[in-house]
Amino acid sequence: MDAGEVRHWNADVNGVSIHVAERGPEDGPAVLLLHGFPELWLSWRHQMAALAARGFRALAPDLRGYGDSSAPSDPAAYSIFHIVGDVVALLEHLQLTKVFVVGHDWGAQVAWHLCLFRPDLVRAAVVLGVPYFARHPRPVMEVFAAFGDGFYINQFQEPGRAESSFARYDVATVLKKFYSIEIDNLSAPSGVEIIDFLEASPSPLPWISEEELGQYAEKFQKSGFTAPLNYYRMWETNWRLLAPWNGAKITVPVKFIGGDKDIGVQSFGTEKYINSGAFKSIVPDLEVTVIEGHHFLQQEQAERVNSEMISYLVKFTSQEASS
Repeated sequence: MDAGEVRHWNADVNGVSIHVAERGPEDGPAVLLLHGFPELWLSWRHQMAALAARGFRALAPDLRGYGDSSAPSDPAAYSIFHIVGDVVALLEHLQLTKVFVVGHDWGAQVAWHLCLFRPDLVRAAVVLGVPYFARHPRPVMEVFAAFGDGFYINQFQEPGRAESSFARYDVATVLKKFYSIEIDNLSAPSGVEIIDFLEASPSPLPWISEEELGQYAEKFQKSGFTAPLNYYRMWETNWRLLAPWNGAKITVPVKFIGGDKDIGVQSFGTEKYINSGAFKSIVPDLEVTVIEGHHFLQQEQAERVNSEMISYLVKFTSQEASS
C-alpha cells in the first residue's frame, strides 16, 4: 500500500463496528492512535502522515460512539472495559500481538488502561495531556461533587442535560467552543450551562481549517453527542470496576507530553503531580516533556509532537533491530 494514502475500513469487533483510518506500510511497526472528546480519527492527521513517512503503520480508529463507528444506545456500553475491549479486539482482528499506543484526552485514558489491563500488548506508549492517576480512595463522583454543579463533568452526568444545551448552537460552534477552551474554563458559574459559558474564538483557530472543522461537524451532526457524553456518565462505574487494580502501576515504557497552557496540566494540581515523584512512582518507566501549547496539542503543535513521538518510538524499533 502507498504510505501516503489514507484508507478507511470497518471491523466488526467486540459487538460493535469500529471505523479505522490507516496510513503507512502494512508491514511497518503498528502505532494505534486514540482520540479524545470531542474529536475523531481526524485529530491524528498530522501524526499519521509523519509516522507513515518513517515507515510506521498508523491506525486511527473512531472510538465507539464517534464518527463512523457504532454508537450503542445504552450508557453502560461505554465503560472502560468496553472501550479498551474494543481496542484489544481490534488488535486481535488485525493479528497484531504488540503495538505502540498513542492517546490524547479520553484516548489517553484508554491508552493508560490498555497498558494497565494488557501490558503484554503494548511495546511503549505516548500519552498527551492526561497523566495516569492512581484510583482515588473515595468514590470519584463524590470527589467531583466538591467542584459544584457548574463543573463540566457534573453537568454531563444527567442524561439529556448537556445535549439540550448543546442544541442551542450549531454543531460547528459547539465544537469550536471546546476547541477554544482555556485554563480555568472547566466550571461555569452557578446556574449557567458549561456550553453557554465557553466562548468560541472569534477568529479561525490556527491549527484547524474551516474545511477540517466542517469534517468534524458533519460527523457529529450525524452521530450526535450522547455517546461521547456517556463516557463521562460511566466515571463512577469505572471507579468501581477498577477496584481490583487499586494501587497497580503502569509497567510499560511511557512518554508523557503536556502543554504548558493545557487545562489538563494546569488544573487541579496536575502540574505539581506531574513534576513531583508521585507520577513516576506509579509509572516507573516514564519520560515527561512539557511543550508550549494548549489542550489539542497534536494539532496545535503538530511538528513538535511528531518529533517527540517519533524520536521516542524509534528507540524501541532500533533496540529490536540491533538485538
